[in-house]
Amino acid sequence: MRRREFIAGISGVAVALPLAARAQQPAGRVYRVGYLAGGSQQTQLYLIKAFDEGLRSLGYRVGQNIVIEYRFADGEVQRLPALAAELVRLGVDVIVSGNTRSTVAAMKATTTIPIVMTSSANPVSAGLVASLARPGGNVTGFSLDGGNEGEIQGKRLGLLKETLPNLTRVGILWNPDGAINPARLESMRDVTQPLGLKLVAVEARGLDALEQAFATMVREQMQAFILVSDTVLFNYRQQIGVMALKNRLPSTSSLKEFAEAGLLLSYGPDFQPLYGGAAVFIDKIFKGAKPADLPVEQPTKFELVINLKTAKALGIMVPPTLLARADEVIE
Repeated sequence: MRRREFIAGISGVAVALPLAARAQQPAGRVYRVGYLAGGSQQTQLYLIKAFDEGLRSLGYRVGQNIVIEYRFADGEVQRLPALAAELVRLGVDVIVSGNTRSTVAAMKATTTIPIVMTSSANPVSAGLVASLARPGGNVTGFSLDGGNEGEIQGKRLGLLKETLPNLTRVGILWNPDGAINPARLESMRDVTQPLGLKLVAVEARGLDALEQAFATMVREQMQAFILVSDTVLFNYRQQIGVMALKNRLPSTSSLKEFAEAGLLLSYGPDFQPLYGGAAVFIDKIFKGAKPADLPVEQPTKFELVINLKTAKALGIMVPPTLLARADEVIE
């Protein structure tokens, strides 16, 4: 019933930010921020907007007292190390990273420049920080789950089961190359027994593997699937949405963009406050705080998004109680 849409013109603003910043640097300290993302600029526009608004609320103005160097891997995650090294060579004062892969790339590029992560999952087990309370290195920011990955995956599976009461067989569409995806897979297995679900993991490392992955789920008589999100599969979300409808497989994931692309529902953190909150970490660092002493924070808002168009196309009657709990319903 509500859709977050952003003015297309921000695309031009996002492209122009570094150029505008270089064009006018007044006397006094001008901070330089590196923004490292595994996805494309287009998919990051609403996050860039939230980040910029966060900076502005703290008195930072691009082109006056701050420069932002944007680097996008466009889904080619193998480019992240080179992009991170480029930001280090530019002498940025801080690097804002996205998911675990971009954070790892930044960490390998520098052990001294502060890194503020915005959407890294379970950073302690991934080796990004020593602990949430005392990160201990040059990395701080936000953890997507803070170690409660199993609880969140259980919630997603529970929502799917609530929508499909007779659900017993669920596929897991995942990319085994994702840094923490094996741990996510195990956490899902741990929560399936109370729900009475049988899980079958199906690998997809890229676009060329998706057709075979869906053929496997159909052959294994999966009634639905849960998508383990990562940068690679995120870039193919439109194709995944089409294939899910074609094969009549209800599905869920962590990001609302997947629901917008045609998956039945999504449940996960609202990323905009995380990117806006990254500005707060940056401000503290600019004022002398050390990342090692800044506790890693966790999301406080989780969103349930239901695609009612997909439900109707699949002949699924979404329970009114579930619709009433949704933060967004796509009609």
